[in-house]
Amino acid sequence: MTKLFRAFGVPLSTVILMFSSIWILGLIAAPQLIMIEQSLWRMERPEGAAEISVQIDGLYNQLDVMALDRSTAEAGTDATKRAADLAALDAKEAAINAEIAALEESESTPVKVYTLANFGQMGAAHLAIFAKTIAASLAVSAIALVVCYPIAYAVAKLETPRTAAVIMLALVIPYAINELLRIFAWQMILNQNGPANLLLGLVGLDPVPFLESGTGVFVAMVYAYILFMVFPLYNVLETLDGNQVEAARDLGASTWNIHRRVVIPHARPGIAVGCIMTFMLSAGSYAVPYIMTRGTAAPWFTQLIYNRFFEATNWNVGAAYALSLLAVCTVFIFGMMRLLKVSLKDIAK
Repeated sequence: MTKLFRAFGVPLSTVILMFSSIWILGLIAAPQLIMIEQSLWRMERPEGAAEISVQIDGLYNQLDVMALDRSTAEAGTDATKRAADLAALDAKEAAINAEIAALEESESTPVKVYTLANFGQMGAAHLAIFAKTIAASLAVSAIALVVCYPIAYAVAKLETPRTAAVIMLALVIPYAINELLRIFAWQMILNQNGPANLLLGLVGLDPVPFLESGTGVFVAMVYAYILFMVFPLYNVLETLDGNQVEAARDLGASTWNIHRRVVIPHARPGIAVGCIMTFMLSAGSYAVPYIMTRGTAAPWFTQLIYNRFFEATNWNVGAAYALSLLAVCTVFIFGMMRLLKVSLKDIAK
C-alpha cells in the first residue's frame, strides 16, 4: 500500500483502490455470493398447509349446510322470525367467508425455506449430462494442448521474429469475426454435404456424421479457444533460454527427452494457465455445443442451466446447477496447480 501511494500519489492511488474494490466486490464476489444464496433456498407451502386445506373444506361444507338452512328459513310463515333467522345466517355466512379468505391467504402464501434440496434436483439423467460435459471439456483441453504446444514452441524458438509475428497474426485475425459466425462456418464445413465430407469422398471414404456424432463440437471448441492455449504457452516458452536446449542436445538427449526434461518443466505455468482457461471456457460454453449439434444431441450442462433459469423459471435450481459447475471448475484449477506443481504466483506471471 505504501509503495502504491509513493508511486502514484494519494489522489490517484485512492481512485485505483476504489475501482479495484468495485471490480473485486461488485463484479467478482457479489455475483458469486448471490448465486450461492439463491441456490440454498426455495419457496414452499407454509407448514401446516394440509391442515389449513382441511379447515377450508370444512368451512365450505358449513356454507353448503347454511344454504339449506336459508331455504328453510325463507319458507317460514312468521315474517319476524324469518327476518331474524336470515339476518343470523347472513352474519354467520359473512364470518365464515372472512375466515375462509384469511385461511386461503395463509395457505397460498409461500414461505422462504433454506434447504439443500435444489442440489437434489439433479437426477441420474442430469448427472450423466454433467459428467459428459466435464469429460468433454477435459478432452477439449487435452486436444488443444496437443495441438497448440508444437505451434507455441515453433513460434517461440524455431521461427525468426518476422515469421513468428506472421504466424501469430494469422492466429489472431479470425478472432476479428464474431464467434457465432465462426461457429456457423464450422457447421457448414462439417455438414453432411460440406467441404470436409466432399474431400473424404474424393479419396473414396464415406461421409462422416461430424455434427451428429458430436465430433464437430470438439473441432469447433478447439478452434474457438485455441488462442487461450497458444498465448500462455508462447509467453512462457519465449523466456526459455535456448542454451539449455542446445546443452541438452550436445549431451546426446533425444528430442523427446529435451522436451520432457527441459522444455515442458519450464512451460508448466503456461500449460496450467492454458488448460485452466480452455477447460473453463469449454465447460461454460453454450453456443458452441448447441449450434454444432443443431440442438438435437444430448444437451451440454450449460443448456440445462439456461433452461432452469429462463424456461422453467426456477432460478433456485438453476443457481444450484451453476454452483455445481463452478465447484468442479474450482477443483480443476487447484488440481492442475497441484499436478503441475505451480503456484498462483507462477500463474500470475
